[in-house]
Amino acid sequence: MNWTELKEAGQLEIIKAESHQQPVLIFKHSTRCSISRAVLDRLERNWNHTEFAAIKPYFLDLLAHRSISNQIAADFAIEHESPQAILIYQNKPLYAQSHFGIDLTEINRAANKTVVS
Repeated sequence: MNWTELKEAGQLEIIKAESHQQPVLIFKHSTRCSISRAVLDRLERNWNHTEFAAIKPYFLDLLAHRSISNQIAADFAIEHESPQAILIYQNKPLYAQSHFGIDLTEINRAANKTVVS
């Protein structure tokens, strides 16, 4: 899985702009949480580059960048959780789940709704 690291608050504006072209996934990860590690491992193990080619994935180490996590919560009106996956399209969250509720099938289903037939 080719994560783009989310390390600067200014990247949120880039994400918002990119979300008008393609779905963007933000994964918020806590390096101190075993559940977060398990969910991250599951995502990376099951990510199919062909199937999810339309989605641009971003990775946020929320312990190192908590202020960015707080800004995501404010900008997209989504309560902070960890681990958390948020799929954004046209600057709106289409999918937001946390812990073991994070499901690639559901992320893909939400992303596929953005495709114009």
